Amino acid sequence: MNPVVHFEMPAVNKKRVAKFYETAFGWETQQLGAEMGHYLLATTTPLDKNRMHLNKGAINGGFFQKPKEGKVPHLVISVDNLKKHMEIVKKAGGKVLGKPMDISGIGEFVMFKDTEGNQVGMLEPSQM
Repeated sequence: MNPVVHFEMPAVNKKRVAKFYETAFGWETQQLGAEMGHYLLATTTPLDKNRMHLNKGAINGGFFQKPKEGKVPHLVISVDNLKKHMEIVKKAGGKVLGKPMDISGIGEFVMFKDTEGNQVGMLEPSQM
């Protein structure tokens, strides 16, 4: 079974959304720079020194700049072999969106659409 390991939500105002989740739920946020698309990381569970979850089954996520239309929250599913799962997604009726990209220190990532048009991410984590 492949677990959900990350969530992403759109945000119009990243400072406002950071303050909301920090205040309402005690999350920690970290604003990344232009090289990472000004992504806002959201830490919802404690991490070890390698940024791995201390609480098994918990997930962290982030916020991306909300475009004018088309983006909704989505999930990222961890897989052990990204290329193999890209083929499995296609055979199951999904559509892989683009080519895998390397996220330094995190792993290899690609998006796909499921049979209902939902955009979901797949991540093959880097070996630690």
